[in-house]
Amino acid sequence: MSAKLRITVLMGGASSERDVSLASGVRIAQALRERGHTVISFDAAGGVLSAETERAMFTGALKTAPPSLDELSRLRVPATLGERPEVRDADVVFLGLHGGQGEDGTVQALLDLAGVTYTGSGHLASALAMDKDLSKKLFRAARVRTADWLMSPAMEDEIEAALGLPVIVKPSKQGSTVGLSIVKTRAQIAPAIALARKYDDEVMIERFIPGRELTVGILGDEPLAVGEIIPKHEIYDYECKYTAGMAVEVFPAKLDKEQTATVQQQGLAAFRSLKLGGYARIDFRMSPEGHFYCLEANTLPGMTELSLIPQSAAACGISFAELCERIVRLAIVERQARVGG
Repeated sequence: MSAKLRITVLMGGASSERDVSLASGVRIAQALRERGHTVISFDAAGGVLSAETERAMFTGALKTAPPSLDELSRLRVPATLGERPEVRDADVVFLGLHGGQGEDGTVQALLDLAGVTYTGSGHLASALAMDKDLSKKLFRAARVRTADWLMSPAMEDEIEAALGLPVIVKPSKQGSTVGLSIVKTRAQIAPAIALARKYDDEVMIERFIPGRELTVGILGDEPLAVGEIIPKHEIYDYECKYTAGMAVEVFPAKLDKEQTATVQQQGLAAFRSLKLGGYARIDFRMSPEGHFYCLEANTLPGMTELSLIPQSAAACGISFAELCERIVRLAIVERQARVGG
């Protein structure tokens, strides 16, 4: 029987995906308690959550929009996070953070300095995956197809000549489609860039790929089931991701064996190209011509009731509690490999 562990689930934080992280975190904590572990729920920007707060978060619905920038400006993840006894003394810290410092490698670097074992990718791989410009360059080096793109500043004439219209405009280092726009006319380019720049100084302008939205989970070094997302909106935006009934998610996706194998192989190649660890979710578009384009890698994907990687795992016969357990065990194994233990 596996040893029971002291686990701290780190959630919340100060990113625009804070609410999603809290919803994921309390669900992860409950699942790990069901497996017999001693679990502390810890808001990276606020401290230990009470049982009452956890219950309220577990039963509450997510808002249809992320927290405002004004709300987030009042929150901080302290540089002393790794010194907190709830973090320092845990056998494993389960990172339930999303976006911002939780997913860009900052928190991972703090935990590395403190010698803490944590789930998911290391600080460098996390930073590479969060930076969409760098990650797309690495995808191409690994022969993973991805849509053409430019980084701002870019003039309207340059964008139209290189990418055509429509295009996707988004912050280079954000997730959950926060700050993202579909731009269909020249007049919409400048406002879309201004919106994205509220969330990140670097803005990506990417060729829009019409077609089907696909995703595949990676657990360890193995691809999980491929899924298809059919959103009620034109794109799979924040509201569609986190509001019940706003998207239909099909696991496994209705693809033939060759198409499924291609997405899984490309997902694994993307995972390896960024030197990711533990688990991740890789998102794709399938064009009407049948080509697969990698959109991005999510190093700390959502783990809410509606999230995709739990559905990807479930289609392979892996329950949510078992998924959480495997992620924890992978963290221990990978930590031992890094330190030579």
